[in-house]
Amino acid sequence: MSDNLRLHGFNNLTSSLSFNIYDICYAKTEEQREAYIDYIDELYNAERLTQILKDVTNIIGAHVLNIARQDYEPHGASVTILIAEHELDEANPEHTEPGPGPLPETVVAHLDKSHVTVHSYPESHPDNGISTFRLDIDVSTCGHISPLKALNYLIHSFDSDIVTMDYRVRGFTRDVDGKKLFIDHDITSIQDYLADDTKHAYQMIDVNVYQENMFHTKMLLKDFELDNYLFGTSRRDITFEEARDIESRLRKEMLEIFYSRNLD
Repeated sequence: MSDNLRLHGFNNLTSSLSFNIYDICYAKTEEQREAYIDYIDELYNAERLTQILKDVTNIIGAHVLNIARQDYEPHGASVTILIAEHELDEANPEHTEPGPGPLPETVVAHLDKSHVTVHSYPESHPDNGISTFRLDIDVSTCGHISPLKALNYLIHSFDSDIVTMDYRVRGFTRDVDGKKLFIDHDITSIQDYLADDTKHAYQMIDVNVYQENMFHTKMLLKDFELDNYLFGTSRRDITFEEARDIESRLRKEMLEIFYSRNLD
């Protein structure tokens, strides 16, 4: 927000950032598929997801009011954290302006009117060996804190093949003259707030509705190394024909998720 812009009362704009994060895997046998889902379930259990959301809360400049978390049977986990604003130094732009925020290795989680949530969805295809793990993450804030500061940390916290992101600013606030403000910062794309290494690693497309302050970005990992997608086996253990067939299935799965439609 401009330094000379004065608001009437509290900044009650609501900024919401939503992630769908996907990890794709090939597990040929039923035993391998079950082992993969068990592995993912343990890797992203409620305890670890809680710590990730606590870190997010710390990054955006909030503090925890309440945590609710649950590991489900047979698979999956959910965490919801209510958060409140810290007292921020408004003279320091790093505290009040939207930005990509720090990377995970530099990070030392109900908000009142704000929250962060995560839900996990492991699943597998019964016939073609493809298993897909999805995480849904939502960061919703109001006031000076911005969910955009969580971008770097969340993208780097997961091995993501596909990421879809939605950012929306809702409601309005007023300046001292009574003029309504429907957004309090400049943005043309979520990509404006992504780190350079992320931009280089992913193919991206935008679907934005500027007049409604709605921004949507899809990301597809550029590099494809088959061994990174094989669970319980390796490229050395399969024939060239098998490798080509598996790669075709994996790429089809990734493209269908990226474009949100079934492909022939």
